[in-house]
Amino acid sequence: MTGLDKEATWSYSKADGWLYGHGSFCLTSHGKSVVGLFIWMPNSSSESKRLGEEIPAFASVLETVCMDSKADDEKMYSNLKDKYGIKLLTVPRSKMDKSERRQKMIREQMKAENRLIYKQRGVTVEPMQGLMKDLFGLEDCWMRGNRSNRWLFAAMGIAVQMAQHEADKNGESTWRIKEAVCGL
Repeated sequence: MTGLDKEATWSYSKADGWLYGHGSFCLTSHGKSVVGLFIWMPNSSSESKRLGEEIPAFASVLETVCMDSKADDEKMYSNLKDKYGIKLLTVPRSKMDKSERRQKMIREQMKAENRLIYKQRGVTVEPMQGLMKDLFGLEDCWMRGNRSNRWLFAAMGIAVQMAQHEADKNGESTWRIKEAVCGL
């Protein structure tokens, strides 16, 4: 792959997944399935670090945050809990229970009520990423320039939020919004 503009080009390959220069970060409500935030990020960025950066702005309306095992970070767990009163639920990595603080975090993560809350991710958060990919054809489009992508992803998120708000206001599904978002 020599000569490929790694910063500016992104695409999806069935064999390799996302290629170069692009990733997305999506916050979704567990209660009512609506997009809270959908933003562009470099593909090489750490999602858990981004989570730690974005969540404090929502601290007044959050009690619990769920993220996959990429957020298995005792320092972030403690910071969110101590500084903002937010419970971080994730999947602890195996054989990573060396410190006492980490063992305490893992015990908290593994409580039955926390596992039940975390399990909701599969029917709220993960499908929302699929909805965004479907609405905007993110599986097979090409774009140039990461600076431009940042604004495009913000616009995508706002378009979905507006359509979901209108659907909710009218008592309709917040999932069936393709016509409203894309004008089909």
